[in-house]
Amino acid sequence: MTSFVASRRVFLSRAKSVLRLQRCFSQVAQKKHDAGAAALELPPFDWSPPPYTGPSVDEILAKRREYLSPSLFHLYKNPLNIVDGRKQYLFDDKGRRYLDAFGGIATVCCGHCHPDVVAAIVDQTKRLQHSTVLYLNHAIADFAEALASKLPGNLKVVFFTNSGTEANELAILMARLYTGCHDIISLRNAYHGNAAGTMGATAQSIWKFNIVQSGVHHAVNPDPYRGVFGSDGEKYARDVQDIIEFGTSGNVAAFISEAIQGVGGIVELAPGYLPAVFKTIKKAGGLCISDEVQAGFARTGSHFWGFESHGVVPDIVTMAKGIGNGIPLGAVVTTPEIAEVMTRRSYFNTFGGNPVCTAAGLAVLRVLEKEKLQENALVVGSYLKDRLIELKDKHELIGDVRGKGMILGVELVTDRELKTPAKTEILHVMDQMRETGVLIGKGGYYGNVFRITPPLCFTKEDADFLVDAMDLALSRM
Repeated sequence: MTSFVASRRVFLSRAKSVLRLQRCFSQVAQKKHDAGAAALELPPFDWSPPPYTGPSVDEILAKRREYLSPSLFHLYKNPLNIVDGRKQYLFDDKGRRYLDAFGGIATVCCGHCHPDVVAAIVDQTKRLQHSTVLYLNHAIADFAEALASKLPGNLKVVFFTNSGTEANELAILMARLYTGCHDIISLRNAYHGNAAGTMGATAQSIWKFNIVQSGVHHAVNPDPYRGVFGSDGEKYARDVQDIIEFGTSGNVAAFISEAIQGVGGIVELAPGYLPAVFKTIKKAGGLCISDEVQAGFARTGSHFWGFESHGVVPDIVTMAKGIGNGIPLGAVVTTPEIAEVMTRRSYFNTFGGNPVCTAAGLAVLRVLEKEKLQENALVVGSYLKDRLIELKDKHELIGDVRGKGMILGVELVTDRELKTPAKTEILHVMDQMRETGVLIGKGGYYGNVFRITPPLCFTKEDADFLVDAMDLALSRM
């Protein structure tokens, strides 16, 4: 018994020593992190918000819980109360500045509260906020002309809507009426909206309700990172041909896809895929719809529209989000021949194309050109991607870096060979980056992909700060 007690005392003594060492290492690691976070400073910015005098975070949360949809969520464990924004920066209720590396995909392409866009909205609001389609107003016609000038071929007839969901719903309806067919083909992992028809085409049942729509078929996703055929786009395209031959009557109404999947995790379609699919769809009598809600408006840098980098011209193009820089606005652009089908019945949109929204849209186009934001997206986006690739070489947790311009994705995995999604780790890194001063999004089928989609006025200094903040957060892992 004496020997047992002595052995137990030795064991407990050693255990206490180990615990002391663990606490010591933990404290050292925390100090290193705090020191690293303190060493990182946002690039200088010559604007500060006025003092915030509104309700507290707790008061806002209480009202949300009582009066708003229970499906609403916030990104962080401790939610942010964002009250001001300027260019690529956001400010919370305490006046702290954050680098917005995600808001570009949400709505903003020119930067938060761009003075030219704000002025256009205010000026138009002072004159006329709304008029029905039964009267003339130059704002909608001016913007339609400017928008059509940005599109190739005979894509020059514009239908305005209030959102990307509405735009995609209208595009699908238009294709069905024009072709006389019902079947729609979309991609697995795609995202096209929140209404019943677009949810059916979305095929992301893990994120959206699994709405079953008759005549909707989901093709194999041409994902170069996780797909079965790697980067061979033509092999993926054969699945579309099989769907037409064995899943339909041999004819289709339309094929709809994003050029780069946004919510799906910034997935670039495999090279050669869209040209092969477009050829197949045309042969089957269908139309090709390009969803540019997230990849359009100069975001890829190399082109104004995402589909242009694939060397194709769709029959219908849909757009929203960045089109209004925060104003609810969407659009469908097609050819005169296809547009004519909507005259068979009375079609109009009460608020789509109202003077305030179209004045904002026209101002956005002018800012993109005046400030050369497409060129900036290419230069700064390429620089940022190169830095992220360097980070991949340093951290095993990064499985893939992809995207173009200022629509970039960083996929986190716990095992590079198995590509095991790092679902929990990404939440930790996001929180750490937020503490450092960077707001970033996430997406992908498994929710393990950073979505980096900042306003197009992002600078190289911003890119360095983002990468350094991510490096610091990953180092803690």
